[in-house]
Amino acid sequence: MTPIRAATQHDELAELFDRHARELLRYCTRRVGPQLAEDVVAETFLVAHERRERFDPERGEWLPWLYGIATNLLRRHRRAELQALRDNTRAVAADDPAHDEAAAGRVDAERSVARLSAVIAKLPTRQRDVLMLFAVAELEYAEIAEALGIPLGSVQSALHRARTKVRAALEKEGAR
Repeated sequence: MTPIRAATQHDELAELFDRHARELLRYCTRRVGPQLAEDVVAETFLVAHERRERFDPERGEWLPWLYGIATNLLRRHRRAELQALRDNTRAVAADDPAHDEAAAGRVDAERSVARLSAVIAKLPTRQRDVLMLFAVAELEYAEIAEALGIPLGSVQSALHRARTKVRAALEKEGAR
């Protein structure tokens, strides 16, 4: 490889990183926590660099492709993701409600996050991936389909099922 080509590839990778790393880090942090998220994002860009020849701009943008790589890497860290969701649940359970109204509101919000985390942890992998790409990464259905390499109808179906399960579980919790 010529030095000019290597420099160009380095610049392209640096530009991609500058444009998309923050969004990917936010997504990965919500899934596996801040420490592991940084490693996943770094690995995402490493894989993207190694597979850059496979990227087809005719099929879409870089960001959904990067989310797809990150989501595949996150699957390897499923235990860490489930642990992060359980930690959310435990952290709220250990809180001692304060006396002022603002603190009570924060405690209620934290308990809601804990319940939601517990429900999300129980979703099948595809439903959880689709839900997180939609809710956290704020991808459109077509971008999620591209990121995960699945048909658009599968995205719609998985998101509908995930929403239905989350809603039912939260309503059940609310009835208690």
